[in-house]
Amino acid sequence: MLETSARLLRLLSLLQSHREWTGAELAGRLDVTARTVRRDIDRLRELGYPVHSAPGTAGGYRLGAGAELPPLLLDDDEAVAVAVGLRTAAAGGVEGIEETSVRALAKLEQVLPHRLQRRVGALNAFTVPMFGAGGPRVDPNTLTELAHACRDCHRLRFDYTSHDGTLSRRTVEPHRLVCARRHWYLVAWDVDRADWRTYRADRITPTPPHGPRFTPRTPPAEDLAAYVSHGISTRAYAQQATVLVHASREQAAERIGPAAGTLEAVDAQRCLLHTGAHSLDVMVVHLVMTGFDFEVREPPELLSRVREIRDRLSRALAAAPAAAPPPGGADRTRGTRSGSSGES
Repeated sequence: MLETSARLLRLLSLLQSHREWTGAELAGRLDVTARTVRRDIDRLRELGYPVHSAPGTAGGYRLGAGAELPPLLLDDDEAVAVAVGLRTAAAGGVEGIEETSVRALAKLEQVLPHRLQRRVGALNAFTVPMFGAGGPRVDPNTLTELAHACRDCHRLRFDYTSHDGTLSRRTVEPHRLVCARRHWYLVAWDVDRADWRTYRADRITPTPPHGPRFTPRTPPAEDLAAYVSHGISTRAYAQQATVLVHASREQAAERIGPAAGTLEAVDAQRCLLHTGAHSLDVMVVHLVMTGFDFEVREPPELLSRVREIRDRLSRALAAAPAAAPPPGGADRTRGTRSGSSGES
């Protein structure tokens, strides 16, 4: 009986980790006959697991969705990842999901083996989240609706509020959701504008019914994360620039986030930064604040602004009064330090 139960758990784990298995593949993994696999599949169905099957040589077994959520089997790394993800969600980021995340986390931590509790506990004890600094919050129902439309290839209709408060009605063919720090973005083909667009999810108000279905288009880029980063940091601004940063791509990424620009490695010591801003003056300030040396590649107007600001700073330094000596003079300072040292 124990052997059969262990085999059923192993079979369930295989079905949960792969989209589809043939009977021969399952039999080989479990080291049993195809007939035993069929019997075990029937037992799982009796327990409420919706295992679908297709006949023929090209057929197989697939775990589908049922009326209720059956127990899931997670390996050690998966369990730790889920626990950490739930704790992160409980701290905020998606509106209204905090309490639900806490309840789910409590259930998971109750059944975690001691060795995994120690791993999760160490991560929680020595990690300081910084979620209280505001930022947009997205309705989880909106995220779910967007994700379903992407998955099912259904046209999506929604009201969209731009950064200046302008409200517009959009009809799009949704492709993917991209998460960048605390922002969620929808990459979609705008039907009316006949072009790819990126939308902030917290500015989207779905207006169902949606549909009809559409044939997916070739995405605007292979790396959608980089595509969104370029859109929100560069394409969205009137002033755009390319700058050679004297730091490796990895070093630059520690100070330059995806909302500030996209980074392209040149060699082990340098990278290109593609960025944008509302004005060249703002761009110069941002570049200086990175703390890295840089060279302006384009546009030439940016280099002119750097020279103008350099000259302005030079004039400010030249006009500054000479630094005054400390009160009481150097001898008094040394005497005070000596007296303090003697008292101790």
